[in-house]
Amino acid sequence: MKLRTSLATFLMMSVPVWAGDVALVVGNEDYANGRDLRAADEMLDAVAPLREAGFEVFSGADLSAEALEVYVSEVNAKADGSGRVVIALSGNFGHSAHGTWFLGADADGPDLATVGRQALPLSVVMEIAARAPGGAVVALGIEDAEFEFGGGVEAGVGFMDIPQGVTVITGPSDDVADFAKDTLSVTGQSIATALEAWPSLSGAGFMAPLVPFSPAGDGAAPVVAKPDPDAAQNALWKVTQDIGSREAYEAYLKRYPKGLYAEEARGEIARIDAQPELRAEAAEKALNLSRDTRREIQRALSLLDYDPKGIDGIFGRGSRAAIKKWQNVNGADATGFLTQPQIERLRAQADRRAQELEIEAEKRKLEMERKDRAYWDATGQNGDEAGLRAYLERYPDGVFAEIATQRLEPFEDARRAEAAEQDRAEWDAAEAAGTLEAYNNYVEANPEGAFVEQARAQIKELEFEADNADALEAAQRNEDRLGLTDTTRKLVEGRLESLGLKPGPVDGAFDDDTRRAIRRYQEARNLTRTGYLNQQTVVRLLADAVLR
Repeated sequence: MKLRTSLATFLMMSVPVWAGDVALVVGNEDYANGRDLRAADEMLDAVAPLREAGFEVFSGADLSAEALEVYVSEVNAKADGSGRVVIALSGNFGHSAHGTWFLGADADGPDLATVGRQALPLSVVMEIAARAPGGAVVALGIEDAEFEFGGGVEAGVGFMDIPQGVTVITGPSDDVADFAKDTLSVTGQSIATALEAWPSLSGAGFMAPLVPFSPAGDGAAPVVAKPDPDAAQNALWKVTQDIGSREAYEAYLKRYPKGLYAEEARGEIARIDAQPELRAEAAEKALNLSRDTRREIQRALSLLDYDPKGIDGIFGRGSRAAIKKWQNVNGADATGFLTQPQIERLRAQADRRAQELEIEAEKRKLEMERKDRAYWDATGQNGDEAGLRAYLERYPDGVFAEIATQRLEPFEDARRAEAAEQDRAEWDAAEAAGTLEAYNNYVEANPEGAFVEQARAQIKELEFEADNADALEAAQRNEDRLGLTDTTRKLVEGRLESLGLKPGPVDGAFDDDTRRAIRRYQEARNLTRTGYLNQQTVVRLLADAVLR
């Protein structure tokens, strides 16, 4: 007899059948302002069993904060204490010292002051669940993924005030889903006992060790679990399913040719053989690719302009889509799963492309420097103020930008010495304020002032920054999301220095000199010129460093 039962069985047996059973199931996997998750949507596998068990289910994927509010409001209206409550959430969580929140898919850097508008407070979840003491389960699927938070909020699940009679289960998204499907419904076994076989999961709240979560029936005494003669076979089958490869099913059949799951194993083998993608998935699994190898593959795809949506060593939907595109172009079956020969071919192509890009960048750099030097010869080389300013206006990050800036200093010093006291005081005030309004006020009040040219140059620069503020702010956020370590920052500065781009000290601190060097690098390689790093710029920088 199989011990494995369905979630629907658990829902029918765990507590008396009540009217008004309600459930909320949410899997937030694709975040607009953060890295996508891997297995959050597996929580939605519980929707059909819940409905079969008589629950009114509210479910959704990638819900915004506003949509979460609507769904929770519906559940709140239905959970009137006459039935059971199941709330299953999978995605990104944030916490402070006093609370935890489940983030909407549109969350963007929430801090302690704004997280309430971008996320669902778990205190609300607990309050709703508390209306069904002994019949309430809150399941939280968590993944280790980077997400940008503001001050006062950190990633993960923190403090939760669990009401009496509410059971809370937390752990990796896929394990929480598997626990609900394969273990939670075992008759005569308490949740506390069941969790002993799941070291990756944690249970809290209503965890009576002698009370079975799924009793034999209404009013029956707790069932005492008997030794299971098929425990070893059940354990092997669980591992076989987790692996899911043809070889794993064959290994099970070799050991148990007439076992409890022999027919199911043969069916899985036939299914794998009938579907190319399943065979390809099994073949890739057999390669046992390390996370570093997966990162290398993602970098190679990115270099070849197949965006994997992140270089994190996790093959999610973005990576699989990029692999399929590469396979289509290269005449392979577009399964989204790689073979060893394909990996070698991908590496070779990426190496060649990196070399081509560096050659192109070198040619572009030389042509830019030729034009830069020609304009310098025609303007700033003579040393007059008008020529120096004309050069800096066209080439603010040019080869001679530092020299031009230094040569302008005597002109400014002389002008300061000659300037009237009131003119100088007004200019000092404008410089101290450093705002567009202050410089405009200076020019308006002193149209013939000694510092009017400097003021107009500052006005032009500030107007440019204002016009591009949103783009530069987005570029800065993208760089922050990369989570660059101090070592990586030093590698970047060292690479920029080796290219003669003058990034300043190689200390891991990105100052104005570093930003200028990054802009020069981006411009030479026809990348978006922002002065901030993105995935593409980092990939190019590190690939260039390897080739040197």
